[in-house]
Order: sequence, then C-alpha cells, then structure tokens
Amino acid sequence: MTIVAVWTKKVIQDLCEITSSKRIYAANYQSEGIPFYRGKEIIEKHKGNLEVSIKLFITKSKYHDIKKKFGVPQPGDLLLTSVGTLGVPYVIKDGEEFYFKDGNLTWFRYFKGLDNKYLFYWLLSPQGKAELKKCTIGSSQSAFTIVLLKGMELELPPLPIQRKIGAVLSAYDDLIEINTRRIRILEQMAQTVYREWFGKVDAQSLPEGWEEVTISEIASIHRGKSYRSSELLDEGGLPFLNLKCVDRNGGFRQDGIKRFKGDYKDTQTAKPGDIIIGLTDMTQERRIIARAARVPDTGEIFFIMSMDLVKLIAKSGLSQSYLYTMLRYSSFPDEVKEYANGVNVLHLSPQYIEDYKFYLPSKLLTDRFGEMADATYQLIDNLQKKNSNLRRTRDLLLPRLVSGEVGVDEMELAV
Repeated sequence: MTIVAVWTKKVIQDLCEITSSKRIYAANYQSEGIPFYRGKEIIEKHKGNLEVSIKLFITKSKYHDIKKKFGVPQPGDLLLTSVGTLGVPYVIKDGEEFYFKDGNLTWFRYFKGLDNKYLFYWLLSPQGKAELKKCTIGSSQSAFTIVLLKGMELELPPLPIQRKIGAVLSAYDDLIEINTRRIRILEQMAQTVYREWFGKVDAQSLPEGWEEVTISEIASIHRGKSYRSSELLDEGGLPFLNLKCVDRNGGFRQDGIKRFKGDYKDTQTAKPGDIIIGLTDMTQERRIIARAARVPDTGEIFFIMSMDLVKLIAKSGLSQSYLYTMLRYSSFPDEVKEYANGVNVLHLSPQYIEDYKFYLPSKLLTDRFGEMADATYQLIDNLQKKNSNLRRTRDLLLPRLVSGEVGVDEMELAV
C-alpha cells in the first residue's frame, strides 16, 4: 500500500534561524586574508563559477575573533542576496572559509525540520519567488528585510521527502559542476600546449618559417550591430551575442545570449567556431576589453552580434582554433586593452586589434596545433551541450517536485 506524504504549511522562522553578519567597516578591509563576500561574489558562486573575483578581504585574526564570538558561515548554511539583485541563494560547501557583508546577504542556519538543499531549490521555484516578492521593500533600490523573510510561508513535505527532492535536483547541479571542471581542464591543456609551442619565441630566436604579421593580415574583422533595447525579446527571435557573452578574462558565457528581432547585415552575424572580442567595458577593470571568446555549437545556425563586439575569421587557410588560442592566451589581450579609453565606460577601437603585431608560426605548426585544438574545443562544445540539457531538465523538474505535482518516488536517479 502506498502511503501519501502529507504536506503542511509552515512559517520559515520556525524552521531555521534567519540573521545577518556582524558589521565590518571599510577600515577593516585588506588586500589579502580571509575573503569578504558581497552579493556579487555569491551570485558568481551560485552560477557555478570556479573562480570568484574577490576584491575584499579581512585579516585572519579579525575572522577568528568573529568566529569565536558570533560564529561564521558553516557548510550547509544558506546565504541569500538581499540588496540589488535579489533572491539568489547559495549553500556553503565543505572547505569554504569566508565572511560576508551585512545587509547584502541574509544568513539561514540551524535548520530543524527543513532540509537546506530543499530550501535552496524552493527559493528558486515560482512558489518561493512569490513569497520573496512579499518581503521586498524600497523603490530606488529593492531589498529584503529579515523581519519579512522570517514570515515566509512554505508548503513542506516530511523531512525525508525534502531530502530526496534536494538530492534529485542537486544531482543535476553536481553533474554540471563536474562538466564545468572538465571544461576548465581542457582549456588549461590548450593554454599549456600553446605556451609550450609558441610562447617562448622572440625576435632574436625566431625559428625558420616564422614571420611577423599584423592581425589584419591574417584575419578579417567585422563589427556587430548597433541596436535598440526595443529590439531585444524575452523569447523568440534570433540569438544575440553581446558583452555578457564574453567571460571575464576570456571565454564564452552561454547564459549571456539574448534574443533579437530586427534588421541586420551578414557581416553582423557569427556562427559556431567564430571568434568574438569585446570592445567595451562598463567598468575600469579592463577584464572584458580585448578578451576573446569562441562561439560554441549550441544548435543555433547563426547569431546576431552587438556593436560592442567584433568577429574575427582566419584568412588563407590559417587554423581558426590556432587563431583563437593565440588571441586568448598570448599577451594580446593585456597589451591591446591598454588602448581602451573613456571616463565611465571604456571603448576600444577595432583598429588597435587590426594593428597588433605578433610572430606567426609556420603553417605546418599552426596546422598541427589546430588539429589538437579542434578536438579539444569540440569536446568542450559537447560538455557545454550536456550542461545545457542538464539545466533544462533540472529547471523543468524543480517547480513540479517542490510543489508536489511530481512525486519524488516516481523519479529514478541514474548518475
């Protein structure tokens, strides 16, 4: 006989402690030590970034003093972004050691009758988002208050069912993380081989068959389209490449792809395997300017490009994979980004890309490297496709499992 689990409505303050950190003042910030996170860094960790762009630290002595007196985030605790970009949760993993900014993040801990992973996915579900919306204050800058968060109501199955739901959904995220680490290893392999083969050559030791060239001599360069915000769609239309598709320090971000409806020229399109480079940076950090990304095979035939990007296509039989690896891992981005200028927003003229000089190896070497790199980037594309499918399946299951529409006993988990 099947026993139907009874779901009951609970107030979250009865299931865990909801609090914040102790205030850390600007005078306590350091250039190294224990990482000090704000909402920005937690969002990066939520997205699965293997590296977080940490800017702030506190001393180890300050951290251990806080730990002794008030406690610090522990594995299994949950943090929720509570100012600016609201409602992004993150469950702390084993081995993580950091502190965080009060007000920016809300701290959920000491769970009783509530599974932390279940809470994580509930906060991402339509039900959770609806409850979070009730906790929002502010017009110019939205924020959550702890008082309102404590009053959130959620329908809960028994704890064993919560744990099963959390395990099913987190299995998808675990696989995504494994694939992401494999992608990083493949990228590091391409970088290592490139630098071993081509990174130690200068004018005094130029091998036979090498020559000094400019980018314009070996690649055609095309700029993207100027567009209006009204031409961007929530769904439908054509895939649209923009600055958010270029990761910090290079590489492609699939979650940056938008949708577009409007006129365009053939030169303003890109296809899988094409190279795009960022021309604009909204900050003074220069971490996107002159950074290269390779358009992956996502199943789309072609993409429209923003005018904040240029597309590079190798000429005369030069390996496209060699060209991308050179643009990504040589001194090219660090040298060229210095030509960007602007007060609030930095802009780089494509002319500086075209005029960049470097030593081009013999065709024999670039072809050999290209064959290896082609296989590597194909593996990366396949892993990215797997991750896209995993995310899609997880996102379809999440609201159904958390609402009880689909029973967790109906799911078979095969990893």
